[in-house]
Amino acid sequence: MTENEKKILQAKHRLEEAQARNREKERKARTRRLIQEGAILEKAFPKACDMELEDLSLYLTEKLK
Repeated sequence: MTENEKKILQAKHRLEEAQARNREKERKARTRRLIQEGAILEKAFPKACDMELEDLSLYLTEKLK
């Protein structure tokens, strides 16, 4: 393997690692946002805690039409 091939391979691996870090960062941001939205829903509509997810989905869909 030549020196240039090694450099190309290293650059490719650095790019893949950077992309993996970005995906992880985006996933964590989405998880945080979903948790915060769920907390807001529970605060505004306390009965949501006791409802099944499907029932909650149907209820909200009907109310928000």
